[in-house]
Formats: sequence, structure tokens, C-alpha cells
Amino acid sequence: MHLLVIADPLDGFKTYKDTTYAMLREAARRGHRLAACEPRDLHWVSGGRVSARQRALTLTGGDHAWYTAGEPQVAALADFDAVLMRKDPPFDSEYFYATHLLSRAQAEGARVVNDARALREHPEKLAILEFPELAPPTLVTRSEADVRAFHAQMGDIILKPLDGMGGAGIFRVKADGLNLGSVIETLNRHGAQTLMVQRFEPAIADGDKRVLVIAGEPVPFALARIPQGGEVRGNLAAGGRGEARPLTARDREIAQAVAERLAPRGLLLLGLDVIGERLTEINVTSPTGFQEITNQTGFDVAARFVDALEALA
Repeated sequence: MHLLVIADPLDGFKTYKDTTYAMLREAARRGHRLAACEPRDLHWVSGGRVSARQRALTLTGGDHAWYTAGEPQVAALADFDAVLMRKDPPFDSEYFYATHLLSRAQAEGARVVNDARALREHPEKLAILEFPELAPPTLVTRSEADVRAFHAQMGDIILKPLDGMGGAGIFRVKADGLNLGSVIETLNRHGAQTLMVQRFEPAIADGDKRVLVIAGEPVPFALARIPQGGEVRGNLAAGGRGEARPLTARDREIAQAVAERLAPRGLLLLGLDVIGERLTEINVTSPTGFQEITNQTGFDVAARFVDALEALA
């Protein structure tokens, strides 16, 4: 299999924990050919096919100089057996444009994972709108008045930007409403930007669980990201501690309900965020957690993923 990965700059990878690296390492172990590019390397010329200035990739096994790359070569995406879109959020205009190029490449025969249209239609935060029965009470709005009314009803809330990742820009406002106005102004930029508000879930103290779903089947272990040092955020990027745990019955129930609907849309890999009994986010762009789960449990998540990728090619 000839695999192209579209990702952030390779030199920024933290190979000891990076999920994209784990995917590449497992694919290389199986003898698959690798290539890499960034979204900015995608292009299309009328009369031609969607292509990329990509470089052949060889993994060296080192922690720092972990790869060597050939000279840039232009190749059509449809000429690869699979194209992995692994660009991290934010889901901004450039990401949106990249998905349109990827959709055109799919029309030309490229196999893009996750499906480009599905990436466009399931932004990380808003994808839960399809599953209100699984999520905590949630508000999506630009209106300060709406947020204040929601806070008055719920008492203890979490506010977050729609385009954040790694816990960036997340605020908790308790029943006293301290700094609510300032938080709203920061996130909605005086009504210019939409934000999400959810009821605070006290179960966050026991971890914000990342439940991975591959080809419609949940990985049997979740990664609980436990807040540290008085933080409300469990994200590993925000200093949370990662602890792999077997899925609970409720975790499975949530994962199966989401997978049944979303996996057929071309979402080969999903990363569900579950706090207590509630689904809080559905991550589709570049879900992580492979290495932490594998290192703690022995379950090879990357192998499961490459199995699913090979089944598509």
C-alpha cells in the first residue's frame, strides 16, 4: 500500500505520544510505502487532478531525527492507495478549503480517511448536535443574553470556543457568575463569534474519557484524562494525567450509538469525549490517544487502525 499522510510539519511531532506517528510506524512495519505533505502542498490546475507536492518518507526509528524525506515530487492523490488527512484543528477557512480539494480528489478516485465531506459536516464541537440524548444540556450561540439565561438555568457551566483544541479557551463559571461577562466577551468577541456552553459535569474529576472508534468498532480501552492541580480541563495538552481504562457499559453504549450513524459516512476513526455518562465532543479531524492506550494496556491501537485502512485499500 502506498500511503500519503497530510499533516502538520513533521519536525513538530512528539514521537513518544503522537498518534499520526504511531500510524506511520505501524504502516512502515508492514512494509507499506509512505509519503507526507502539508495541506498547503495541495493544489489543482484546470484540466488536471488534485495533486500534492509530497515527499517520500522513511522512518529511522529515532526520537528526534525520526525520518528522512526525499525531494518534493508532484503526485495526484488518486495515485495513492490511501490518503490520511491528519491536520490538527483549528477547523478554519484553510482547513475548509482543503476538504474541498480532497472531495475533488475523491471524485477522481482517491481514498481519503477520514472522508472529506464528513470532515466538513462534523466539526468537533458541533457534531454532538446530532446526539442530544447523549450530551449534557448544551447551548450554541453568539448571544450574551442567551448565555446568561442558560447560566441562570444551569448554575454551573463550561464555555468554549468552537474552533479550539487541547482544552484551549475553556472556562468554567460557577453559580456566582463571577467574570461571566468577561468570559463571554473573550469568547464571542462582542457577538462576532459563536461559542458553545454546556452544563458543568462534576464527573470530570474522574476524567474526561477519550473513546476511540475504528471502522465502527470501539477500542476496548478509553484514555481518561484527569485534571490536575485545580484545573477544570483534563486535556493532556492542558496538563491532565492520562489513565487507560476498560470501557464501561455506558461508554460502549455511547460509542455504538455514534458509530452506527457516523461510521457509514466515511468516518473510519472517531474520538469521542465522554464525561461521566455524557458525550461532550466528537473528534473527527485527528483523534489522538493511540500510544497512551497501547503503552498502558498492551492493546495495539495502531495495528487495529492499519488493519481497517488495509481493508479499504
